[in-house]
Amino acid sequence: MDLGLKGKRALVIGASRGLGYAVANTLAAEKCRVAISSRGAEKLSVAAKEIADAQNVSVFALPADMSDASAPGKIVKQAVDALGGLDLLVTNAGGPPPGRFESFTEEDWAKGIDLSLMSHVRLIKAALPYLRESDAASVLAITSYSVKQPVPNLILSNSIRAATVALTKSLSIELGEENIRFNSILPGWTKTERVTELMTARAQANDTSISEEISKLMKDCPLGRMAEPQEFADPAVFLLSPAASYITGVSLLVDGGISKGAI
Repeated sequence: MDLGLKGKRALVIGASRGLGYAVANTLAAEKCRVAISSRGAEKLSVAAKEIADAQNVSVFALPADMSDASAPGKIVKQAVDALGGLDLLVTNAGGPPPGRFESFTEEDWAKGIDLSLMSHVRLIKAALPYLRESDAASVLAITSYSVKQPVPNLILSNSIRAATVALTKSLSIELGEENIRFNSILPGWTKTERVTELMTARAQANDTSISEEISKLMKDCPLGRMAEPQEFADPAVFLLSPAASYITGVSLLVDGGISKGAI
């Protein structure tokens, strides 16, 4: 199936590793021109070279910290300058820290909102003038299955990421007449570096093994396993592509069925 992505210009945030990297690599495999961003300049440069070498396309590394309110505007402008425009935007932010409701201060809530909601808002706002010039404009926000099924001890993430889904749904309605599509994608547990770190920490805290901690989690997953990053990237890239031109306002679960809600 031709996704119609050849020559499209994409900016992917949080792409030095994990889900963002997998999406950027798959876009490059579809012959998009890709710019990637994350905080660590060295890791980002390595990621850009890996993708460029593997897919034989140009990949531009644009380091930035999305917790800095001025960073989204600068990165979008740098991406547009490097790519000659912008068709596709993938917004992606780290999650706020774990904890129970009463353990967090108002400052903690403000920091979480700034990182996990306002970075999406700022990136989209900065990108809109350029997306309006595209004939295939598409925005995809990476959030979490926790917006459908809250995860224990993640009150900040559960709450704030839900606001991002409401943002993309609202924008799909508000800007649909301009033919700019907005969707969210909700990953479940996926074999990324970040998840390995989390499972290592849990194993150390519980005096167990990483495999035991993964088995505990996967008892609630109908497919009984974590996803491979590519299993997330493929539907993400489809949603971004012109092949999904009549899909907007969707919050797509890619969680192996771990979320039990009917809708």
